[in-house]
Amino acid sequence: MKKFKAIIEVFLIFFKIGLFTFGGGYAMISVIESEFVKKRKYLGDDELLELITVAESTPGPIAINSATYVGFKRGGVLGGIFATLGVTLPSFVIIFALSLFLEKFMDIARIASAFKGVKSGVGAIIIAVGVSFCGKLEKKLLPIACFIIAFGLSVAFDFLAINFSAIWFILAGGAIGLLTAKFKKTTAKETDEKLKDGAPDETGEASLENELLNGGGKDE
Repeated sequence: MKKFKAIIEVFLIFFKIGLFTFGGGYAMISVIESEFVKKRKYLGDDELLELITVAESTPGPIAINSATYVGFKRGGVLGGIFATLGVTLPSFVIIFALSLFLEKFMDIARIASAFKGVKSGVGAIIIAVGVSFCGKLEKKLLPIACFIIAFGLSVAFDFLAINFSAIWFILAGGAIGLLTAKFKKTTAKETDEKLKDGAPDETGEASLENELLNGGGKDE
């Protein structure tokens, strides 16, 4: 029963998000953060960042991938299915209805002007979300350098009209992350082995364990 309630809950939440959010997946990120991080505490800040990274890197719209993940976490496979239905159903119904008379609909000057205003607002929301997430990233040299290089190259390729897929940035970032994690793991393992063998640490002092084994550090 508890799992059933969780499934219905995520369906209704994502249905509301899909119904009232303009601008696609990126505009939905701030609403997802508000609903599942700040309000209900279902996700942490770090987990949301990882979710957005995976959802953007994997095939499919970011909103659907995010909904599937949250739904699966809350209600298993059925939760993922219902959350995905919840976020896509409103858009499908609205777009289908508009397609029947879209040309006449957009010919109305006030409606066309309203959509231009909505586009500007959505752009501001996406920028605000990006700035917010950048503030939550680790303030370390490697992530900052990767961001600056990727951003600079993206702008340069766009300015020079060079056809370059962003997937290569994603793959390069993933490779750098894996190599960094492997290096840290290897370094930590070597340090542990040195401490176990009683070798001096980086400061040149013997480990506490070695001193205790040799008589507690007493004078001869």
